[in-house]
Amino acid sequence: MLLAASESEGGFHAPSIADFFPPAILFEGTIFQIDRIWIVRIIATVVLLAIFVIAARRARLVPGRFQNAIEMLIDFVRVQVVEEIMGKENARRFLPMIATIFFAVLAFNITGIIPFLNMAGSARIGIPLMLALWVFVTYWAVGIKKHGLGGYLKNNLFPPGIPAPIYLIVTPIELLQILIIRPASLAIRLVANMVAGHIMLVLCFAATQYFIFEAVPAMKAFGVLTFAGGFAFTLFEILVAFLQAYIFALLAAVYINMSLEEEH
Repeated sequence: MLLAASESEGGFHAPSIADFFPPAILFEGTIFQIDRIWIVRIIATVVLLAIFVIAARRARLVPGRFQNAIEMLIDFVRVQVVEEIMGKENARRFLPMIATIFFAVLAFNITGIIPFLNMAGSARIGIPLMLALWVFVTYWAVGIKKHGLGGYLKNNLFPPGIPAPIYLIVTPIELLQILIIRPASLAIRLVANMVAGHIMLVLCFAATQYFIFEAVPAMKAFGVLTFAGGFAFTLFEILVAFLQAYIFALLAAVYINMSLEEEH
């Protein structure tokens, strides 16, 4: 009640979906419109590229701490994701793609907890959808290349061991799976987690500001609780940023590997 009243008076401002559609900064009303989220994405991309360029140029036979940290992350993707799902035979072929997806998603996710950025670049559907479409164009391309168009469609739309009449139900569902459901689920899962995380963080810290600076003295102690909650959610968001990057890369490897299998 008190929070609602203060919000109407301009004291407490709860987060909303409008946070993810900030006003344009450049080129308003055009397809090249630049807003705050696009600037966050550009910063994340530049920083990510700079990190890997510096790591490549400073690479040594005996790695330092910086090089060692980068190599540990790359080895994690190679061993725990690509080789684990696709085997060593296909790992070398698809590691660059899966590693790019992992580090891109991680970079866009982690901006949500960086001061002065405070918004995940993956919290709007565009970037997650582009990455999901990249995965599924690859999924279709490698499957058709290995099995031919007919074999690829047969493997995906007509699973073995099912009575023929049941294909009337199963085949449309499988078609929706490869065309819409799987790529959409990749993108929507990532966006939903980033949106939820941003809203929880903003809610905690906006409430902290209100309780400490604007609420009546009897309520200021609640600011300690909301600040602690915000700090806890910040740590949790770091975990979620890594976890969602891992899940996106893992499912990308799973889907591409499915396309390479003879039967699934």
